[in-house]
Amino acid sequence: MTSLGPFETGDGTVLNVDGDEAGIPVVFQHGLCGDAKQTAEACPPLPGYRRITIEARGHGSSGAGDLSRLSIATFAEDVAAFIETRLTAPVVVGGISMGAAIALRLAVTRPDLVRALILARPAWIAAAAPHNMRPNAEVGHLLQTLPPEEAKAAFLASETGQRLAKEAPDNLASLTGFFSREPIAMTAALLTSISNDGPGVSEADIAAITVPTLVIGHDRDIIHPFSHAEALAQTIPGTRLVKITPKAEDRAHYVSDFHGALGQFLKEIEDHE
Repeated sequence: MTSLGPFETGDGTVLNVDGDEAGIPVVFQHGLCGDAKQTAEACPPLPGYRRITIEARGHGSSGAGDLSRLSIATFAEDVAAFIETRLTAPVVVGGISMGAAIALRLAVTRPDLVRALILARPAWIAAAAPHNMRPNAEVGHLLQTLPPEEAKAAFLASETGQRLAKEAPDNLASLTGFFSREPIAMTAALLTSISNDGPGVSEADIAAITVPTLVIGHDRDIIHPFSHAEALAQTIPGTRLVKITPKAEDRAHYVSDFHGALGQFLKEIEDHE
């Protein structure tokens, strides 16, 4: 990864920007409590393109700013401001999980900035606080009420923890990692705030998206159910839906499939222009 330098938002919060130096920009955002390492793994070297990730407030090397402003809407506003000031719009915009929700909101609220859309492993459709995000909210609540090790033990012993261990071990691995993610208070704030948030768009808004769109999903994922990917693909006209190997089955194949889906989509965009 390469730091492209800091970006200061309108309220003075300094965000870290990571990515490649040259090529057509693909703004690709990470998931909740993730960072640019996640997007760097998912994005292959693409001739003629460059990945850019603006690490969201409270994530990676970015500042947190006012904790009351932690929301998908704020994160989307920050990305929009970066595109307006540092890039030539429109650009390809996408992301994983929370990053997909940010990208979806941008496609609806700032279509002038979005050339094409990539929604990978979406955890939201339109509604706020979806049922699939409850495990994240549970971890956030435990971190607010118990010391980290006690909170972790309580979660692993809970009905949710036991279910994830059987049905979605990759989800469980990610969630258990949050119990040691420093600073703990920031991790708890992010998990509770964002799990109860949403992209702030309607299904009618989503159906009105007209840019080329790729949706990526897979099975064995309770937090990012494939049914969400299917629903978005059915709602956005002309969407390409790609089902890839679950991380829980084979991480190497997951990454390879992800690379292939992104590469093919960007090639198709280029061929049509």
